[in-house]
Amino acid sequence: MTRIMVGGAVALLLTTGAFMFWQGHAESRSALPAATTAEAAPRGTGQFAMLNRELPALPEATLKTREEKRFSRADKNKDGKITEDELLAPRKKAFAKLDTDHNGQLAFNEWAAKTINKFEGADEDRSGTLTAVEYAETAPKPRAHPARCSC
Repeated sequence: MTRIMVGGAVALLLTTGAFMFWQGHAESRSALPAATTAEAAPRGTGQFAMLNRELPALPEATLKTREEKRFSRADKNKDGKITEDELLAPRKKAFAKLDTDHNGQLAFNEWAAKTINKFEGADEDRSGTLTAVEYAETAPKPRAHPARCSC
């Protein structure tokens, strides 16, 4: 019961503190002096003299669209054109991983090697079939979630 009461009191204090912070922040913004413009104050006078000096022109940042970024990733040699080799390179790498005999053809056994190995590993009695217990061994292992707190 005391946990509930302490929790409620802490929640009330946090809410009150957040409200007071918000109100104080709003009041401090309204208490700021009016901004001085370059036309209103003569150059080189007053506390804002540093703000009135001319700054060098900054280079303008270019915003790339999603498609421009995607195009840039595919254009490996950055010549402004995407060749077939540039576009297919990631797929060729994935194909090469699966093509274990490196003959340029993907057989069913190469494509399904992970599943075949899992089946053969689970079939302990080498009967060519899986019992319910053997099949349970093929279930994916649960992922370990990282600890939320290092307490």
